[in-house]
Amino acid sequence: MKLSPEQQAMLDGEKGETMAKVVKTLVMYGETFGAERMVPITSKYGHTVISFGLKIMKPVYDLYQEIIDAGLVSGQKFTADPRPMDKNVPSSLIEDLIFKKFMYTQQDDFEQQLRSLGITSDDGYTCTCYLDQVGNKPKKGDILSWAESSAVVYANSVLGARCNRNSGIIELMGSIAGFVPEFGLLLDENRKATWVVEVKCSTKPDAQLLGSAIGMKVMEDVPYVKGLDKWLGTELNDDACTYLKDFGAATASNGAVGLYHIENLTPEAVELGEGMIADDAQVYVIDDAELERVKANYPVIWKNPDAKPQLCFVGCPHMTLQQLIDWTERIGEALRQNGLKKVTVPTVFTAAVPVIKEFEKTPYFKQSKRQGIVLSSLCPLMYMNNPLCKSKAVITSSNKLRTYTSARYYTEAEILKAITTKEGKK
Repeated sequence: MKLSPEQQAMLDGEKGETMAKVVKTLVMYGETFGAERMVPITSKYGHTVISFGLKIMKPVYDLYQEIIDAGLVSGQKFTADPRPMDKNVPSSLIEDLIFKKFMYTQQDDFEQQLRSLGITSDDGYTCTCYLDQVGNKPKKGDILSWAESSAVVYANSVLGARCNRNSGIIELMGSIAGFVPEFGLLLDENRKATWVVEVKCSTKPDAQLLGSAIGMKVMEDVPYVKGLDKWLGTELNDDACTYLKDFGAATASNGAVGLYHIENLTPEAVELGEGMIADDAQVYVIDDAELERVKANYPVIWKNPDAKPQLCFVGCPHMTLQQLIDWTERIGEALRQNGLKKVTVPTVFTAAVPVIKEFEKTPYFKQSKRQGIVLSSLCPLMYMNNPLCKSKAVITSSNKLRTYTSARYYTEAEILKAITTKEGKK
């Protein structure tokens, strides 16, 4: 790898032994993937995927402490993934004991480390850091050092920024050094689509289900999606961006997609059209039957597959302000039609703290409380890591949560029915 004189001096120890280790790590990382040089990070903020204080991760916290002791705060402020716990989310005393005494025992100490390293604020814990209320929104062409897969795919695809699917720690080291190795999705040639996905559904496909189907088919490749603009339009407005947030999270978790293009909608597809498609691209056709096939093949790993839902999570990735409003309205209407006042399954909406604060200013906040909805900024996935919680019959509209936990996937329509009827959907 060819380093600049300044980078070589850092590697040689000019800024101390610890910084030399950081740069050496980035060099080794880049050389593994054939990077020929480092490129400067140009985004205002970073984002770290590690936000949980698991005792088993002590070597990570020791490494962070070495960095802090050396005075190497992050070269840029950063946001972090959601916290793993929230007292407002339904849990038993025994579940709480496991959370606090056996699982996230290092949470307070680790959060202090993040403050020392440069987290934006105590409200900076979310997987949707790019939302306007949070403020970590890169510009087109920005070079990032992020990890969280759903945020990386959104930044690459919807915002037109450039970032690889980095691991935890590596992303923070990039922020500390101020540069990252140039390979993968940072290069023009690797941003071309190697799959063309033709969407031929009769109605607007569920975002999480469509993303799941594409992710499992193309895996880590780049898809160019045709036909979706029929429902999303050709403008990246709030509705389109919200859809793509959930769609992208499913492609990234059910596969390993770091970038997708939507015909006539996402920046590079608008600018270059089919010029973003590689010559030897494969074709995948998705219709109603294909989506049904994908959904029918999801495993149900509840102990009792016919159990009545005990808990519902909506918001993985975190919800937008408009989603909070729309879901509140839809639930209210369904409850009225069914002669009910509150949801019949404990239901948690998760969103970033700044988004929740904006929601609290609207009349829908009191309505959601009357309907029995719990608002939280936690990470549902981290909640489900508790062995007692994972034994519950949990339903979710998130294909990411379904993939990584024992939660069962329901479409949004199925979720609505399950939580607003006396019987629910089994």
